[in-house]
Amino acid sequence: MSTPDDLPRMDRRKALQWMLSATATMTVRDPSLFAADPGPIKAQGYGPDPVMVKIYKPGEVWPLTLAVPQRRTTRALCDVIMPADETSPSASTLGVPDFIDEWISSPYPAQAGDRRLVLEGLQWIDQESKTRFGKAFADLTLEQQTAICSDLAAAKPQPAHKKAATFFKRFRDLTAGGYYTTPDGMKAIGYVGNMPSGTFEGPPIEALKHVGLA
Repeated sequence: MSTPDDLPRMDRRKALQWMLSATATMTVRDPSLFAADPGPIKAQGYGPDPVMVKIYKPGEVWPLTLAVPQRRTTRALCDVIMPADETSPSASTLGVPDFIDEWISSPYPAQAGDRRLVLEGLQWIDQESKTRFGKAFADLTLEQQTAICSDLAAAKPQPAHKKAATFFKRFRDLTAGGYYTTPDGMKAIGYVGNMPSGTFEGPPIEALKHVGLA
């Protein structure tokens, strides 16, 4: 069985092109896109007064959703979207699949549509992989995985891929959101917030000129 770490690494530039094509796709919370409803989640959530100094582990506050085959697909897809490169680790290395599982498992209305969308989308992409290449998505070569993702990331996806393209857009956004809120992800984009500083030099002159203040 091959895993994303066994495969040749895709150029991160390709992944970023997928990210930039997001505005060309349709909205993600259209309830008519996928008919199957996994049902309501029975959990209380964090409540009105969570312990802010506690580090909650995935599955500790509410039960997680993804079964083992779905987690394999999620891991593989995350690593196609955010692969490792010379300076940054892959999405799965930073725990992004756990973040997505916890996100779609949370008992809040804003995540309910994502849960259905992701579950149906994972099912679709595995079925499409078997139809095209005779294997589940996680067992495909990187080139085969990229071929499917490129079809879904097209600015104008084929009508047959319209629903799946909506899933891919949302999954891609969740992957990027999970990735760039980790310490390694923030380092990769040069984010230096939430760090103590003894001085404040003010905004750079280029930024002031850009807004007409210098």
